[in-house]
Amino acid sequence: MLAGLGLLAACASPEPIDDWSATLPPASPAPDPVQANGAIYQTGNNIALFEDVKARRVGDTITVQLVERTNATTSSSTSTQKDTTADISNPTVFGKEITNDGVPLFQGQIGSTQEFEGAGSSNQSNRLDGNITVTVHQRLPNGNLYVRGQKWVTINQGREYIRVAGVVRPADIAPDNSVPSWKLADAQIEYSGTGALADANRPGILARFFMLPFTLF
Repeated sequence: MLAGLGLLAACASPEPIDDWSATLPPASPAPDPVQANGAIYQTGNNIALFEDVKARRVGDTITVQLVERTNATTSSSTSTQKDTTADISNPTVFGKEITNDGVPLFQGQIGSTQEFEGAGSSNQSNRLDGNITVTVHQRLPNGNLYVRGQKWVTINQGREYIRVAGVVRPADIAPDNSVPSWKLADAQIEYSGTGALADANRPGILARFFMLPFTLF
């Protein structure tokens, strides 16, 4: 049963990204030897005069502006009541009731009352602000860019990291080569850390076991 639950959980979760390293641009072919013929234009040293600084090739960098704010509030209330009553009359045989010293043997009454009241509420708020520069990992056939990257920061006894991946539409890239996070399609944003502080904020193995859904305690 535990193995089956594990397989179902694996099917429901998205595939994690194993490699978050920066994507390097493909190696360019070796330029032709410089021709010392006095000409202004030399093959292999051309410069595009009408291109902007926006990312468009594999290996180019783009700045993702993290503007993530979520607020969720839910509440529920349930109340039910059920009353049941049944009367059993003493049967009559040959015109006489079945009694014992004048007391009916099979006469009785059954009644039951059921009540249920339940209420619950949940409130969650998250906010993430900052900037992270990632690289273009793949240029899709329709021209969109799949970007990904990470940033690690070491502070005292812990290391914090933020990882971002998603699909960017070139038209959404600002002139300063940046894009807000809410314009990333299929975005994966992960913010966590390692070290003594992260371990202190995590329950122990025994506590996590008793918080599993299938435990009876």
